[in-house]
Amino acid sequence: MRDQLPVVEFAFPGPLRDRLVDAIRSGAKTATSSLLREYEVGEEALPLVGDVGAVVDSSGERVAVIETTAVRVVALEDVSLEHAIAEGEGYESVADWRAGHTRFWTSAAMRAELGDGFELTDSSLVVLEQFALVER
Repeated sequence: MRDQLPVVEFAFPGPLRDRLVDAIRSGAKTATSSLLREYEVGEEALPLVGDVGAVVDSSGERVAVIETTAVRVVALEDVSLEHAIAEGEGYESVADWRAGHTRFWTSAAMRAELGDGFELTDSSLVVLEQFALVER
């Protein structure tokens, strides 16, 4: 089944992706966040409830299957503690979540993907996705 599903990638290949994939496979991570800008520059459709995809690790191996259970688009300043905790990365506050995501979204690799002129602000739109682990 995994071979026919669309690929779902978390972060860039490397230690962060591997930590996120481990958290998904353990059931600790049931949510993720992306900037709406990522979908716009990639000309990708937003995830939909019921979407099923194969999560890949840093080597590109399909290691789990997840199903999207909820999708919301909110301003960065409106991300809730509930969502931050559901990301399964150990965030204990929205401020912690925001600091971690700001580091990632303003990294050189992400800036290259987001394009010139993008600035992260309180009103930047964030896609909040919840998912369920279907298969390890």
